[in-house]
Amino acid sequence: MTEIPDRVAVIGGGRMGIGIAHTFAALGAAVTVSETGDLEAARKRLTDSLSRAAERGKLTDPREVVAGRVAFVASVTELPGDTRLLVEAVPEDPDLKKRVLADAERVVPDDAVIATNTSSLSPTDLGAALTDPSRFLGMHFFNPVPASSLVEIVRGETTAEVLVHEVAAWVEMLGKTPVVVRDSPGFATSRLGVLLGLEAIRMLEEGVADAESIDRAMELGYKHPMGPLRSTDLVGLDIRLAVAEYLHGTLGERFAPPQLLREKVARGELGRKTGRGFYDWT
Repeated sequence: MTEIPDRVAVIGGGRMGIGIAHTFAALGAAVTVSETGDLEAARKRLTDSLSRAAERGKLTDPREVVAGRVAFVASVTELPGDTRLLVEAVPEDPDLKKRVLADAERVVPDDAVIATNTSSLSPTDLGAALTDPSRFLGMHFFNPVPASSLVEIVRGETTAEVLVHEVAAWVEMLGKTPVVVRDSPGFATSRLGVLLGLEAIRMLEEGVADAESIDRAMELGYKHPMGPLRSTDLVGLDIRLAVAEYLHGTLGERFAPPQLLREKVARGELGRKTGRGFYDWT
């Protein structure tokens, strides 16, 4: 029977990386987070995430015990040599991802599973940076990771089929539902989610309705748990723009980013993380 990996490495101490670390540590895994930036900020993100989970009664073990399972290092070269699963969660920059993945492959064991938490980039393309791309695939987690119920597993053209089944079993052990898709631009979730979000931004741009009304229409009319504009604020307008530009280049004009989205990103209005996007989060 497949068991949850007992030693997990995460590259990137941002919101997604810390959410992934939190999720595995809460299940008992020893987790090492590699963060080249502010390590104290990454530690605080973990503390805050665990505190919120504890307040909601979502932790089986005491918060301090779960936090004690997570170590922080400043370089991928310091990742444990007995890592069973490595998840890369750095920004959506293909060159950056390829670089850190190649560096990490030289550190982790030959039988370790290597995954990317990309929301749109091709695992086949990213896997070309590895010596053994058969052990590589996409694990697209959703924000906030501890509370989300989905992980999109993306099978690259060179991914071993047995690996897909093993990772799907791990996802189920995390209490989440795996959805397996083949490698294609935007996969299933980003392709549909971004298209809806871009159209909502165009409607706002054209004065069809205000942001709250557009969101409420989708929440009440179509039972979406969150409207597309509020969702964009949580994802980050810069992330949504980057994904839209990638999909625009690969799938055509229907993914062209609206001017309003470009203007907000240029002004630094990136959503909840900066305090303002389509909503005021201050």
